[in-house]
Amino acid sequence: MPDFYIEHRIKVDYNVNVRFWHERTDYNMKKIMLFEGDIETQGYFSIQLAVAFQKMGHQTLIFDLSRPWESTERFFHFYEEGNTVLINFNFHGMSGEEIFLDENGRMMWDALHIPCYNIVVDHPMYYHHFLEKHPKDYHHINIDRNHEKYMKRFFPEIINGPFLPLAGTQLYPNKSYVPAQYRRYDVTMVGNYTPPKQFEKYIRRIDEEYTAFYFGMIDDLLAHPMRTVEDVAEEHIRREIPEVTQEEIKKVMSKLTFIDLYVRFMTRGRAVAALADAGIKVHVFGGGWEKLECKKPENLIVGNSLDSVGCLKKLCQSKISLNVMPWFRDGAHDRVFNSMLNGALCLTDSSVYLDEILEDGENCRIYSAARTEELPDMVSALLSNPPKLQELIDNGYEMARAAHTWEHRAAVLHTIIA
Repeated sequence: MPDFYIEHRIKVDYNVNVRFWHERTDYNMKKIMLFEGDIETQGYFSIQLAVAFQKMGHQTLIFDLSRPWESTERFFHFYEEGNTVLINFNFHGMSGEEIFLDENGRMMWDALHIPCYNIVVDHPMYYHHFLEKHPKDYHHINIDRNHEKYMKRFFPEIINGPFLPLAGTQLYPNKSYVPAQYRRYDVTMVGNYTPPKQFEKYIRRIDEEYTAFYFGMIDDLLAHPMRTVEDVAEEHIRREIPEVTQEEIKKVMSKLTFIDLYVRFMTRGRAVAALADAGIKVHVFGGGWEKLECKKPENLIVGNSLDSVGCLKKLCQSKISLNVMPWFRDGAHDRVFNSMLNGALCLTDSSVYLDEILEDGENCRIYSAARTEELPDMVSALLSNPPKLQELIDNGYEMARAAHTWEHRAAVLHTIIA
């Protein structure tokens, strides 16, 4: 019996039932552990996957990070040697948490020989420090194909893939959503906002030459929003230092996350402000929107920050759901599919992947992040033609239901863990 198992047995009580325990009927099925109790949205994604895995016949356990010792006790009841896997988001459970380390600093997953499938919902540049110290049986799963290319280039030693875009959750079953004409909100934006100025302390922290260098990257990205941060950054770096090595480029990338955040929130703010300034009321739900500078703030109706279910309920009351991609230029955000599955028209900026799977004017509307001034006319046209709006909504629902639920993503994961 592994030492790690013995060490934790003496610390926990054994009188707690396992959450999401599902009786296994097929011994080819796995025992799958997931996490909740830290980032709310990622916990919600984990629960959706757990439900889908259960339908397939897998046993699942949700480890509550906010109650670590109780959850550890549950885990050791649940664990089966050689048949247990971990599926997590954004390095939960492998980012140095003491509960998952033995006295020698060894991760529990290594001690118990548990394969780890980590779904990373942000750019890998945010996680270099974790990628350099990961579990032995580690699988890195990307939600954007550009992230996959980045990993293959800078971390070729890591098992990479498959590409797994985020998915949507349908709050009410069987297309029972309220028709658009009876919905409360014309336009909503569900998501947080941070004023880009808050990142200028990183841009201006050295001297004027560096400041101009960083703003050069930002201007390039805003003018060409289909380009990636890493491609633009490398182009600007090589222009200044032609002899720079790949290892040096790699080190620099992990220090440019503020560029990603700056352009992400700049485009988000511009899209919402373009609508509000044109006289279109936009209901925003998430933190920070009271700080958005616009010419007609009376058209910006700021609601509370909401959990995942709260966001889905707002989408169920929305005619049009605005999506501004967080610089996933070859991937998708869950907001796209959540909107469609809950009967809202998805109005989204573009990505290579979205251009492949969506049909502008048939099941959604797609705008360019470089031309947000076109948004008001697009929204006005949709709202002035209720039959066409409803047609797009219904087509979007069918498209998302057919291929972009968490059950579809669980099926992909099943093929690589089973």
